[in-house]
Amino acid sequence: MKKLVALLLAVCLVFGLMTTVFAAEEKADNIVVLYTNDVHCAVDDNLGYAGLAAYKAEMEAANEHVVLVDCGDAAQGGPIGTLSKGEYLIDIMNAVGYDYATFGNHEFDYGMEALQNLIDKAQFQYLSSNLVYTGAEGKGLTGYKAYDVATYGDVKVAFVGIATPESFTKSTPTYFQNEKGDYVYSFCEGNDGADLYANVQATVDAAKADGADYVVAIAHLGIDESSEPWRSTDLIANTTGIDVVLDGHSHSTVASEEVANKAGETVLLTSTGTKLNAIGKLVITADGTITTELVTDYAAKDETADAFVKDIQAQNQVLLDTVVAKSTVDLTTKNADGTRAVRNRETNLGDLCADAYRIVSGADIAFVNGGGIRADLSAGDITYGDVITVHPYGNALCVVEATGQEIIDALEWAARNTAGLASDGTNSIGEMGGFLQVSGLKYTIDTGVASSAKGDDKSMFAAVEGEYRVKNVQVLTNGKYVPIDPKATYELASHNYMLKSGGDGINMFMDNKLLQDEVMLDNQVLITYIEDYLNGVVPATYAKPQGRITVIPTKYADVADGNWAVAAINYVTEAGIMNGTGKNFDPNGSLTRGQLVTMLYRQAGKPEVEGKLSDTFTDCEDGKWYSNAVLWAAQNKIVNGYGDVFKPNQAVTRQEMAKILYGYDVAVNGAEKVEAAALSYKDADTVASWALEGVAYCTAKKILSGSNGNFSPANTATRAMGAQVFMNIGKLAAAAEEAT
Repeated sequence: MKKLVALLLAVCLVFGLMTTVFAAEEKADNIVVLYTNDVHCAVDDNLGYAGLAAYKAEMEAANEHVVLVDCGDAAQGGPIGTLSKGEYLIDIMNAVGYDYATFGNHEFDYGMEALQNLIDKAQFQYLSSNLVYTGAEGKGLTGYKAYDVATYGDVKVAFVGIATPESFTKSTPTYFQNEKGDYVYSFCEGNDGADLYANVQATVDAAKADGADYVVAIAHLGIDESSEPWRSTDLIANTTGIDVVLDGHSHSTVASEEVANKAGETVLLTSTGTKLNAIGKLVITADGTITTELVTDYAAKDETADAFVKDIQAQNQVLLDTVVAKSTVDLTTKNADGTRAVRNRETNLGDLCADAYRIVSGADIAFVNGGGIRADLSAGDITYGDVITVHPYGNALCVVEATGQEIIDALEWAARNTAGLASDGTNSIGEMGGFLQVSGLKYTIDTGVASSAKGDDKSMFAAVEGEYRVKNVQVLTNGKYVPIDPKATYELASHNYMLKSGGDGINMFMDNKLLQDEVMLDNQVLITYIEDYLNGVVPATYAKPQGRITVIPTKYADVADGNWAVAAINYVTEAGIMNGTGKNFDPNGSLTRGQLVTMLYRQAGKPEVEGKLSDTFTDCEDGKWYSNAVLWAAQNKIVNGYGDVFKPNQAVTRQEMAKILYGYDVAVNGAEKVEAAALSYKDADTVASWALEGVAYCTAKKILSGSNGNFSPANTATRAMGAQVFMNIGKLAAAAEEAT
């Protein structure tokens, strides 16, 4: 009998254990929605996609219904996204098992064709109720829905996608336009938010009509004050019927916040931050209880997902070695002698990078700080890795409204250390990481003017207290450079480091109106410019700096700051027309006949000459520094000499200079000959008859004029005078070229 009882007890125990096992294996009748936002290609940062996959598997083991959604900005932000145009991120999201996603503003960064490819590639459903194609011709993006209703047991949940209208400015505006520049997409942005609220409300109502018991918004709106009236909080306050808003865009970390909707009902708002620093978890229980939380303390990794991600990362080297463009020329940050130039001089690579910012953004002007251009690009293939070395910081393209005066002040601040005279009159060799490479702009830095730009105790720009060393600032307008208007407003492109954060102390734009906000990483800007606007090849037009920044250097110990001729001396030195004598220029020294003719010869580009100078002038030797110049001038009837002698070392008088300059313009530039005219100088009657035409011509052209009402024809011309004359000639030539 005892054995029978024992047997019965054993059977009962077994059944009891079986019941316990079966009970342990039963899943909770919950709907668990896991959510991510603003991953920005951080595939293994923080919890990583492998951690997400492991947590998803754990939830699936414990709950009847598990859904995984993304709230936008997954496919952009790192090399893995940039070079694959987001495709590798879609591959990973497919492998992890996403069900739904909405568009973040950065999903548009690769253009509509690339985004369509991502939509087609995704094994999950993209949702956006308020992205509407409005074009009259053709068609827009396909394959996404306004909402989707999923059935879990006998419960229906609607997922509604909502994309930020800020995508227009926080991606590339032209992507939403047709070839005529007309916008062919809408985010229901109008009427101070009312159009967005109406669109979402209509979508929620439609989902409810389809039988939805719950409505979950998968939004990329954010809660930043600057995003008003399109914030998620604004949306909730102006709609009804939404139960939970899973949010992205502002990188906010919100575990669970209760927000009242239009009817005063509670809506939960939540967001995970950025770069997988948390996994969002929404739970809808069988009794209708809704909760949200953020999972941060989780160390497990799904081996399969981890291997998949690592395999793609291993391919990153392949990506970095992938050719993305070509160049026909060497693009450099250096001077010809190999010293660094990009922080105090214009370089051809600086021109290219600045052009990329201006042209891709469509702005009027672009700035790129020299310190942000970190490496050269050799002629030939350009790899993605090469571009990363040029722009390694991941700064993002922005556009602001800026006044002409703000632009001038930024140039002045950035040029304050440019090589030239220091405040004590000695020569300084200075540079600055904030030195501005420019596009759509020209400017001159006169280093003969000691900088008076002042900063605060944090080295942020405060004021310019004296004369500006930045001069002649011009803006490219309708294909021509015109003087900048300090009171006018221009669209200025650069990156967030400068325009939003005041990088390098350039803080005058930080409070300005943002027209485009962090629309594309700097390396992608450069790739996009070369690929889409240069047909994949940097042309020969970038072989040399394009003359946007003129630096007038002062390097002579005997030319003090404030000398009347400093700008002219610097001009002829920079142009290679005159040289100093060691450390000095000797500005007050006599200008000789040989020196004047040599300067004209250099101005003419040193044309080839044949013959012997000694056969023309008996007092001249062949092979001297002046020989080719004097022979060229004699052959072109610019000079006659004194019979069979030229007197190359004799100081030239002012009237001789006028005659020679006149002869040069007639012979080389085709100037019309003039008749000797009555001169208004008080000493006009002392001008030699043979010099009258030359003096009249130079006076009329403002090449060489007198002082205090006198021309002083017999006075010796100085080297400083010669420098001033040739700067005048240069200005006339530039004005003539500008007029053509």
